[in-house]
Amino acid sequence: MDATSVFLILSCLLLLGSSRLRVAIRVVAVQGVLVGLLPLVRAEGDLHLHIWILAVVIIATKGFALPWLMSVALRRSRVHREIEPFIGFGASILCGVALLALSQWITASLQLTGAEASGLLLTTAFFLVLTGLFLMVSRRKAITQSLAYLVMENGVYVVGIGMSLESPFLVELGILLDVSVGLFIMGNLLFHLDREFDHLDADKLTELSDASGSHDLISEARE
Repeated sequence: MDATSVFLILSCLLLLGSSRLRVAIRVVAVQGVLVGLLPLVRAEGDLHLHIWILAVVIIATKGFALPWLMSVALRRSRVHREIEPFIGFGASILCGVALLALSQWITASLQLTGAEASGLLLTTAFFLVLTGLFLMVSRRKAITQSLAYLVMENGVYVVGIGMSLESPFLVELGILLDVSVGLFIMGNLLFHLDREFDHLDADKLTELSDASGSHDLISEARE
């Protein structure tokens, strides 16, 4: 379980330092497989049917289906790199190290007992959530922000797995359904942005309101 946590932390640092969107999609796909394996590792041999079903559904959805959909959106958009992020890639890695330290501090403040999950796993979970939030506000491309949403949800899922495997199965599937709906909405937004504006820069959506306001003023002046 500690090895899985280390790989998840390294994947977040790779996302923070990489500008290639195809690499980012693959990293998120690997994350999906790793978080899907966590229930099996966490069970420590006491594997029930619902744990197997949960692991298979998570791996199939987060490790293959959603990354494939993001790859399709990437091919259609003809965008390959995250260009001119709000925070540079080198600075993002430094921020990632600070977020990792913050995650460790949050975990230490919880004062976990020996019966609960390892501190490293929960540190990893909080780091995933914080990394997803950071990517969402520091990147321009809508595809990257969609991937950040997946990373953040991976963290929420790992928190649930880390604290207890006794969580209701339907609650976990409900979270997964929310993620799927959110990604489909984002995918629809990606395609509309690409068709209408020939770019996928989410920050330029603010120009729509400005343009709309200017158009209204011109119409009122003409009247």
